[in-house]
Amino acid sequence: MAGGYAMNLALDNGLPEAGSVIVWLNDPLNWWGPTGLLADTGQHIAYALIVVTLAAAVALPTGMVIGHTGRGTLLVAGLANALRAVPALGVLILLVVALSPHIHVQGGVPGILAPGSVPYFVPAVLVLALIAVPQILTSTYAGVQALEPAVRDAARGCGMTSLQIVLKVELPTAAPLIISGIRSATLQVIATLTVAAYAPLVGGLGRLIIDGQQDLADPRYGYPAMLAAGITVAVLAIATDALLALAQRKATSPGLTPANTHGTKRPRLHRGPARVHSDSKELT
Repeated sequence: MAGGYAMNLALDNGLPEAGSVIVWLNDPLNWWGPTGLLADTGQHIAYALIVVTLAAAVALPTGMVIGHTGRGTLLVAGLANALRAVPALGVLILLVVALSPHIHVQGGVPGILAPGSVPYFVPAVLVLALIAVPQILTSTYAGVQALEPAVRDAARGCGMTSLQIVLKVELPTAAPLIISGIRSATLQVIATLTVAAYAPLVGGLGRLIIDGQQDLADPRYGYPAMLAAGITVAVLAIATDALLALAQRKATSPGLTPANTHGTKRPRLHRGPARVHSDSKELT
């Protein structure tokens, strides 16, 4: 009922039917080329990798230090909560206006960044990194703080330095929770990355959505292209979540998995036949 209402509303506004996205996806011209769906998807993935890598480079060391020392937890928790409320689009426009005129890089990266797009790409990366940092940061120091103090004391008693404890004890233990934070941050970046296309010359799947608003009735660059881009973002997020879920499972040490949680049978103790020793014989 709701779908029929939406379709009738689209027809009344002169928009193509929702089913036109299938026609759009079946046209090879919409897939290939420098402005095709595959090129935009590749840019979207590259942008997401850059943003998450930058966020992890800041959040992982900071979270490990805070979790190891226990200092600054309240301050970082408040800062992380504040960064989660950052309005991405508003901050993006602010940084484009304030920062882009001071970046004088006219080159680009073939297939990823168009020539002259760097001054506008940098603000987009900074905004999205601000969104990704809180989840990685909080999951990192929470994973380190979850380690039993006795384990840390035992490692210190074995002669380990603070750096060795962090790298060989705390980091492997916190790895599943750290990957969980990276997983959440990556999904949020993939979904929010579409707003980066509001910056001039920045590509990605958001470019199809932003450009499609210029002429919604256009069967190639309008409403169908916007729907196709939205579907692609959703599929990309689902596939990424599945891969990172697998990585999280692989990163969990077998020693951290509770015993007998998967129906594993306990090994039986095999006792040999009782032996009668000569010493135990009754004296006659």
